[in-house]
Amino acid sequence: MINNMVIKEKDYLDINIARQQLTLYINDKKLKIYAISTAKNGVGELLGSECTPRGWHAIRAKIGDSQPLQSVFIGRRPTGEIYNPELGKKNPERDWILSRILWLGGLEPGKNRYGKVDSTWRYIYIHGSPDEIFNGKPKSHGCIRMKNADILDLFNQITVGIKAYIHE
Repeated sequence: MINNMVIKEKDYLDINIARQQLTLYINDKKLKIYAISTAKNGVGELLGSECTPRGWHAIRAKIGDSQPLQSVFIGRRPTGEIYNPELGKKNPERDWILSRILWLGGLEPGKNRYGKVDSTWRYIYIHGSPDEIFNGKPKSHGCIRMKNADILDLFNQITVGIKAYIHE
């Protein structure tokens, strides 16, 4: 049991904002720990806050399976671009979503599901980011950023529906 919710599945993600770590549990065993970067605005659930939402979520979609590493996504669709530092310098205003997307859906009505706190409609993802700017410190616009090799590794080990607990 984590935070009063019984874990029926033996596979889940533990996302620790204070540590900036995502831990993958498979068959109730800690399989791997990844560095992450959460929101520069801290934690919060409100639409438009650019904060990372807390609580129980599930992966509602896996996006980008057939795309090359460093593929650029806008609106969950590949643009055809492959990210490199030169492209990043030409477009410094872009919030880069790269390689793979794990779209989160809140599971707690009134906290991270429905209305103005719905993580799905806030478009909260776990996704790749430019490796050269990734430093494991909170810098995102609400999503959970990972290095590209790490998001690919995680993506390949999990299925849609796996639960994720996001906490401080």
